[in-house]
Amino acid sequence: MPTRDKEILYEGPQYFQGTLQLRNPSEELIRFVDNSIEKAGNITVAKVVKMKNGLDYYVSSQKFIQSLGKRLLKAFPGELKTSAKLFTRNRQTSKEVHRVSVLFKLHPYKKGDTVTYKGDEMEVLGLGPKLKLQNVKSKKKHTIPYNDPYLR
Repeated sequence: MPTRDKEILYEGPQYFQGTLQLRNPSEELIRFVDNSIEKAGNITVAKVVKMKNGLDYYVSSQKFIQSLGKRLLKAFPGELKTSAKLFTRNRQTSKEVHRVSVLFKLHPYKKGDTVTYKGDEMEVLGLGPKLKLQNVKSKKKHTIPYNDPYLR
């Protein structure tokens, strides 16, 4: 049952091993993921859920979404986090069965962009765990978090 924050865009077979979570996705990023899933051939998507700040893909292969996450990180500026959660225990083999979540958060800035920080014009030098900026006039460098309130 969809809530205000969630809307199911696609629903297929109910089996999935992991979730690929895209946050702040661009159209290019969504096309990249859709094309990768299509090219893989043997991968099925149980459902795609639209969240208020992105999309969640429920996918049939843990290994596929982990490798796709690494490819996303190489192709787009962003942040990648992977986590596993115990889902159940196989009754026949007594092995633990985990479901993997791969979160890819696309950064809103690109290298070379110009932003305003504390009233000064800054150039984006690099993207990593924090944003690396250089003042256009004084050439002084700053490293700040992406959610800094002074960043515009």
